[in-house]
Amino acid sequence: MSMRSLLAAGALALSAIAFTASPSAAATSNSCFFANQWEGWKADGPNVLYLRVNLHDIYRVELSAGSQELTWPGSYHLISVIRGSNSICGPLDLQLAVSDGHGYYQPLIARSLVKLTPEEAAHLPRNLIP
Repeated sequence: MSMRSLLAAGALALSAIAFTASPSAAATSNSCFFANQWEGWKADGPNVLYLRVNLHDIYRVELSAGSQELTWPGSYHLISVIRGSNSICGPLDLQLAVSDGHGYYQPLIARSLVKLTPEEAAHLPRNLIP
């Protein structure tokens, strides 16, 4: 086998391992929802959001660099920008920011989007249920 073939085979094997082990690959296997089905949100600290979709589904969103302002309800708002399709299937589909409505605007980057099972949603503390 030539060196080029060995390198290609090694790269293919590593990419397959990385894909199956990456959290974002698991996060995108959830069912999709439309942005207009999103009904509310709550923050669990500056880096975690819970989204209520329809009446019964709850999704957990982990942010790579969150914002402390998310934990101050009433003073700041979560903004979702829709560009193109309004279908949300993974963290890259979420274009989020936090704003006070008076000029403060901070973009947020979602790194994972996971739909909670009914059991996981039932175990959320009452103050975190959107």
